[in-house]
Amino acid sequence: MTLENLNSVGLVGLGSMGTWMAVHLAEKLPSTAQVFVFDKSTPLMNDLSSKYANKVIQCINPKDVADRSDIILTILPEGKHVKRVYLSADGICSGDIKGKLLIDCSTIDTASFLEVSDHITNLSPSTKLYDAPINGGETEAKEGNITFLLGCPEDNDPQLATLVELLSLMGSKVIRCGAPSLGLAAKLSSDYLSGIITIACSEAMDMGIRCGVDPRVLAKVYESGSAQNTICDRFCPVPGVYPEAPLANGFRNGFDVQMMRRDFGLAVALAHRAESRNVLGGAGLKIYEGASEDARCTELDSRVIFRYLGGNENWRNDQE
Repeated sequence: MTLENLNSVGLVGLGSMGTWMAVHLAEKLPSTAQVFVFDKSTPLMNDLSSKYANKVIQCINPKDVADRSDIILTILPEGKHVKRVYLSADGICSGDIKGKLLIDCSTIDTASFLEVSDHITNLSPSTKLYDAPINGGETEAKEGNITFLLGCPEDNDPQLATLVELLSLMGSKVIRCGAPSLGLAAKLSSDYLSGIITIACSEAMDMGIRCGVDPRVLAKVYESGSAQNTICDRFCPVPGVYPEAPLANGFRNGFDVQMMRRDFGLAVALAHRAESRNVLGGAGLKIYEGASEDARCTELDSRVIFRYLGGNENWRNDQE
């Protein structure tokens, strides 16, 4: 299958990422192809179908999406939601999925993904579910600059070209990570590292500021040596260091701390199952759990950890 002869794509899940994925599909798929969507939020479906009349079509449930689509994408908050969408009485697997291409872009535990994948294989051997979780946030999704971490191991996989072509409509990069569920393993490993670096950057900045060093100088110092990291370069948790960081807008419009707590927890659990010696995981998880329950931090970008750890956000006033 190529996109040129594709008649329909389905998408279940219109959150902050899924909505932009649907927009890119509506704008970039061939003019004859339709996008069938379902979300529990009717207003979200109404907005898309109104903006893209006759292109984006609302469905009544996931089964309806499966029945009407050649390729089906899902992007949902947690493993329990993925299992419900695929396995419930009106779920995707209750519809016509024979020989179809299924792609789950959710960030969930690998066990839930493999449970759904095994069910699909037993139900319809000609159908395969691929994991393709996403690196990047809402801004990157809007710009079409997200990265898909694809669980697809073989160069001769007959679906590979179609997978890459379709995902490239919504993102700028597709990285093959290996066998099914390894896209998720790679994603959780990446989020774990990002979460640890955020904590370390916040602590290091706080240390230097308390000693009297300007955090803008600290950022230059980190950049010049082996402490260089993307969190400090582009998402620095200290106000006034990187003007385009989410904290410049009050820690808004980023990857919120509750989502990081979820992903970090999934990563720690994965490390436990893999028998990886994860010495920083427990301490890091406690920090994200605490920040997620702190009224000063809830629903704000995860770099609000600097605030949670007692960092001085008003350092500029202290220097005057």
